[in-house]
Amino acid sequence: MNEQDFLKEAASIFPYLQEMRRCFHHHPELGDHEKWTSERIAQELTSMGIEVSRPVGTAVVGLLQGALPGRVAALRADMDALPITEHTGLPFSSEISGVMHACGHDLHITAALGAARLLAAHRDALPGSVKLFFQPNEEGTGGAERMIQAGCMEDPHVDVVFGGHVNPELPVGTVGIRYGSAYAASNPFHITLTGASTHGAQPDAGHDPIVCAAQIISAAQTLVSRRTAPTDAAVVTFGSIHAGTAGNIIPGTATLTGIIRTLGPEARRRTTKEFKTLVSGIAAAMGISAEVTVETSYPGVVNRDAPTDLIRATAERMLGADHVRLIAQPTMGTEDFGYFADAATGSFIQIGVAAGDTPAAPLHSDLFTPDEQALPVAAALYASAIWNFLHTGLA
Repeated sequence: MNEQDFLKEAASIFPYLQEMRRCFHHHPELGDHEKWTSERIAQELTSMGIEVSRPVGTAVVGLLQGALPGRVAALRADMDALPITEHTGLPFSSEISGVMHACGHDLHITAALGAARLLAAHRDALPGSVKLFFQPNEEGTGGAERMIQAGCMEDPHVDVVFGGHVNPELPVGTVGIRYGSAYAASNPFHITLTGASTHGAQPDAGHDPIVCAAQIISAAQTLVSRRTAPTDAAVVTFGSIHAGTAGNIIPGTATLTGIIRTLGPEARRRTTKEFKTLVSGIAAAMGISAEVTVETSYPGVVNRDAPTDLIRATAERMLGADHVRLIAQPTMGTEDFGYFADAATGSFIQIGVAAGDTPAAPLHSDLFTPDEQALPVAAALYASAIWNFLHTGLA
């Protein structure tokens, strides 16, 4: 089997892929509530003769064992939808009020099922095994880490993991490749400032947590502009601030929440440490008590060279070098695929879903309508990359 063989076979099962995608799109489910979705995935895998396990929550793991001994490759797809009311007007629009597959996870599921079907059809010539990870709650608190803790990377041990995300700015038939850091690490934070309430006419009689909060919000941006090298990247976002009940009363407390995004483990360590020091120092100088909690969330995605080389070469042979775009800059968005890549090695790509050269509606839009012609491309590319890895071990 070569790349063109997989692409032809994927094109031949397009009706199946389209049916599956529309089925999942019509019945979206939020993170950790993907009960119907996971059961349907398990049914499809079982029908292909693929062994199914349910390691934790709604997660699904499929194990396709080849007829020949060899290594183990994995493919990851996320399953959860978003709390968005759909306005596409499609005949297969969401039937669940206020929930929509607005980030393309319905396509991710379908492409993985398509790859599984292509590989299962050739298991007699397949060396090693393929694991299929259908992961819950990527949009929320994440599911990858829980799946790893439940043992999905073992029995048999996974050597490489591939995955990807639809990209509405790339046309169908185009793939985006990124070496090195691809997605940022994330650290959500929560700050409680406790001062002393007083009447607005007597500010000197109290300690104002709102003024303190304003100083913290402003000063925290210097962690990016003055503590981060211009060639690096970091983002400090304050998403909410809550304080007070009346316009003429200085309240006793204020709470702030937000998130820090960084590229690379050293930048993450340094920025989170300096953030805590900055908040505590400003609060202390203003007579305010500060409770600062910085959580450790997604680790970021770092694409390793060997698997990225492999999937890039596969894509160039399948689609042509002019349809493979090297992504120059990482995104400061987050993706918990990084847990899988850190547990083994791996690469995470971008799949074009725009019809022609006009970008589709953006991700998380209530009008997001990706072109379904991307489905056989993604399925064939995943299947071919896994096939090449298992036959060559080049990753």
